[in-house]
Amino acid sequence: MQQQEYELKILWDQPITMDDGVVLRCDIYAPSEGRSHPVILTYGPYAKGLSFQTAYPSAWEMMIRDHPEVERNSAGRYQNWETVDPERWVPAGYACVRVDSRGAGRSPGTIDVLSERETSDLEACIEWAGTQPWSNGRVGLLGISYYAANQWQVASRRPRYLAAICPWEGFSDWYRDATYHGGIRQTFWENWFDMQVQTVQHGIGPEAGIDPNSGLAICGDEALTPVQLAERRVRLREFLRSHPTDDEYHRRRSPILEDIEVPLLSCGNWGGQGLHLRGNVEGFVRSGSRQKWLEMHGEAHWSLFYADEGVGLQMEFFNHFLKGEDNGWDRRPPVLVKVRSVTGKFTSRQEKGWPLPRTAWTPKYLDAASDTLSWDKPPAASSSYDPQGEGLLFLAPPVTERLELTGPLAATLYVSSETSDADLFLVVRVFDPAGEEVTFQGALDPHTPVAQGWLRASHRELDSAISTPYRPYHTHRNPQPLEPGTVYELQIEILPTSIVLDPGYRIGFAIRGRDYEYDGNAGRLSNLKNPLTGVGPFLHDDPDDRPEKIYGGQVTLHTGGDHPSHLLLPVIPEYHVDATEPDPKDSDDRPF
Repeated sequence: MQQQEYELKILWDQPITMDDGVVLRCDIYAPSEGRSHPVILTYGPYAKGLSFQTAYPSAWEMMIRDHPEVERNSAGRYQNWETVDPERWVPAGYACVRVDSRGAGRSPGTIDVLSERETSDLEACIEWAGTQPWSNGRVGLLGISYYAANQWQVASRRPRYLAAICPWEGFSDWYRDATYHGGIRQTFWENWFDMQVQTVQHGIGPEAGIDPNSGLAICGDEALTPVQLAERRVRLREFLRSHPTDDEYHRRRSPILEDIEVPLLSCGNWGGQGLHLRGNVEGFVRSGSRQKWLEMHGEAHWSLFYADEGVGLQMEFFNHFLKGEDNGWDRRPPVLVKVRSVTGKFTSRQEKGWPLPRTAWTPKYLDAASDTLSWDKPPAASSSYDPQGEGLLFLAPPVTERLELTGPLAATLYVSSETSDADLFLVVRVFDPAGEEVTFQGALDPHTPVAQGWLRASHRELDSAISTPYRPYHTHRNPQPLEPGTVYELQIEILPTSIVLDPGYRIGFAIRGRDYEYDGNAGRLSNLKNPLTGVGPFLHDDPDDRPEKIYGGQVTLHTGGDHPSHLLLPVIPEYHVDATEPDPKDSDDRPF
């Protein structure tokens, strides 16, 4: 049955008063007729009056190139970075609310990103939206990145009117996912703050631009001095540098996932290794929700969200939980994965759980004498590398038949250092029959490797309560320096991936002392400071965090014998989903 389409009405710059008296501002896009409707709400720092096309032109052009239906289905007049398009959602019977977060756009106050104060504000906005005359009392949260990460935060508080969430590519752990990968600080945040948040701070005044739709100054009517503006934003760089462990600062910005009860659809990107991928998977696995689904895709960070495929998936989910439609959503299997080929094409497949229940966990042993990955444990050997160089690369034989790897990976490495610490950068790579590396369009970087993991050796302590062989979980609270020359066992998390290797392709496993770099031309995005050289803007290049005296010393990898260093791979048998598959190691017909 074809649904009624509703005409659009807009309420500009509506006030929402917080418990401390600060008045936040929101725009409301709603059906023009008087009935109440379900609500899709976002709260964030990117300025509700700033158009997607103007602020992020290269991202917009890339999306329209890959998904021209975005322009066909909407005039794009109200498009705003990483939030839903009202021209798609209001005709479907939803009210869309965009709130400028405290200190950003047209909302006054001090910017303190992803803080408890922001979470309280978002919670208040949900409660406000749930009681408005144009609302049916069911509020959903849907957005990308920042607008996804704060969904995990507020959902753990269980607001009364929050009915469902869809965090689309959004981290859920401020320390592990976002600021310190494996205990190594990444410098994305200060660049992001300078480029995307500080530029739309409330108080810049009319010089920041006028919203052509509302006629209002995007960043407020008042023009503050540079000193006044600086006083109204937290010094993010200094805060991050002064909290190198998973301490109370980070915990206050990370949700207790087990406290989340609301229905959720967590949508992650295989190529989002530097920020969001881990959070979407962990959020799905660890949340307390009884009704939860995981969807994993590829492509760029924003494009599928606005494409017909993404909007269709989102609406089916919210139609069920916000409108009460019996559309079969609740009978879906809990996991939908887009399985990636070496050509970058994807095949969709439904699964019964995560990790995929039929996964054949398969160790490949490193041999430092031959730089190979093999089924069998090799004799004892060792190999050293300069952390400032290319590191070590271990190659498996070319596969002899189609091989799928889908799921989380892990490595157990035996390492010694000539200093008191070492940073390990692990990269799972794919090479074609000619020996050329195959990379993929990541969330941001056009040349992203298959999978990555990181660990600062002094952060090797595991949380035994939640660690698994395929997903080591480190406490990051009790750094333990190395004794130079002593061999230590390190269990290292490598973020989930999906790749199907055709015959002749092979897996490579790199162990390095610095970020992966693609051997080719760098990419660019207009909203990012640095060129995209393989890891996007998620670089680990803070000299204060990585002083050469400690992290520039030679590192030695020990393999074989008493030091069975290995890479654990999630091999997926090529049969139907209920197949019971023996461990490939028990077969003489090994694919690689």
